[in-house]
Amino acid sequence: MFARLRTDIRCILERDPAARSGWEVLTCYPGIHALILHRRAHWFWNHGFKWLGRATSQLSRWLTGIEIHPGAKVGERVFFDHAMGVVVGETAEIGDGCTIYQGVTLGGTSLYKGTKRHPTLGRDVVVSAGAKVLGGFTVGDGAKIGSNAVVIKPVPAGATAVGIPARIIMPKGENAGDAAMSTPRFSAYGVTPEDDPLSQAMRGLIDSTAAQDRQIALLWQAIEQLSRQRSPADGQGDCVPQDAARDECFEAEKLAQLVGK
Repeated sequence: MFARLRTDIRCILERDPAARSGWEVLTCYPGIHALILHRRAHWFWNHGFKWLGRATSQLSRWLTGIEIHPGAKVGERVFFDHAMGVVVGETAEIGDGCTIYQGVTLGGTSLYKGTKRHPTLGRDVVVSAGAKVLGGFTVGDGAKIGSNAVVIKPVPAGATAVGIPARIIMPKGENAGDAAMSTPRFSAYGVTPEDDPLSQAMRGLIDSTAAQDRQIALLWQAIEQLSRQRSPADGQGDCVPQDAARDECFEAEKLAQLVGK
């Protein structure tokens, strides 16, 4: 028990720069208090003391603001950071090394008893503030759930889920191996500037439109040169239409700033 407690304290010191000492973590962090009480409640639940397990869970909720059903399975080195308002359902499973922020719900969408109604989180999953993971599916190892995302379908290992409903973004480049790394890269709050698919789409459209605007400008220059080469005496004047918008341009930089590029 004490070895597991030391492991929990160490993982918090590694992931929270505000933590100054093990004593501070043990006495002032509600996340570790919720874990200690949940393990006792889970033991009661598994040994047939259902009411006592629920009562211990309720006591933990009053003291910490974190509600974990005594039937839920929680692995080692799990960090509930701040975590006020977190709700973890009965059939939820949280893998080793997960980080869960405030306002997270690991909930269910089914009313059938005895079925897997709540999600299973793999190892080293980050569930950011306000996210809702709803259903009996699996979130793969090393996956990240963005702030306020509503996840209603499985998330592959190493992927990021953002938006309402959540859209899945697969890793690329140097981040592609996060889930397979022996020491996974920790991403606080689960998101990076590259994790919004709508912003990525807008950036692509802006780049494409800017390139087209450049090509159109070159075409106008070619047409103007052709017009100057024509002789008015031959009846071949300016071939540029009178209503041609030659002075307008696409404001790519301004739009890029709006989408955070």
